[in-house]
Amino acid sequence: MTQQSTFLVLGATGGTGKHFVSQALGDGHRVRALVRTPEKLAAGAKNLEIWQGSITDIIDTDALVAGVDFVVSMLGDVKLQRDAKINTAFVQKLVPSMRRRGVKRFLYQAGGLSRPYQGRLTPLLWAIRNTLVRGYNGQHEDNEAVMEYLATEANDIDWIVHRAGIGSDGPTKGVLQRSKTKFSVATHRDCAAYNYRTIMDASAFHTSDFSYYSAT
Repeated sequence: MTQQSTFLVLGATGGTGKHFVSQALGDGHRVRALVRTPEKLAAGAKNLEIWQGSITDIIDTDALVAGVDFVVSMLGDVKLQRDAKINTAFVQKLVPSMRRRGVKRFLYQAGGLSRPYQGRLTPLLWAIRNTLVRGYNGQHEDNEAVMEYLATEANDIDWIVHRAGIGSDGPTKGVLQRSKTKFSVATHRDCAAYNYRTIMDASAFHTSDFSYYSAT
């Protein structure tokens, strides 16, 4: 990305989102961030526009995406997603607004244990999802509903789903690559760098792939 672009970042104060915002601003781009707690972002930072709110609020999504080049969603709320598909409901409002405003590019970060539309998890990943981390099933089901919506009703949009294996914050462990089968547990920083790079990769359009460290 050599010219200045504008990113709408959803989940900008989260583990991955904060690194994405930092990288985009550091490269001279503009960032519009929808956040519940603006104090978690550097208010007054050059090229940063903060909208206070949540995806569960009543939001003018047409205004939210106006003038934006790229939309990046790194949202997740374990408690709310146990009872409702909040991400799906928001994406279903967001995509029509993107159409009306001529915004074509959308990256959605899902969990690596979320099954892609018309795909399946390996027996190992399925076992992990339903034992060790079964408390996150609401999030995975929400992610799966988003992937189904994008694949069946939004193929006019250049959407990309990153099924990330996010471990924790920390220093970089390497450069993540895209794969349909290989899966790594990565740092927030590396997932953000992957998202930032992949949203410009036309070969990733309409995919719901994993990411992995090629050296492992």
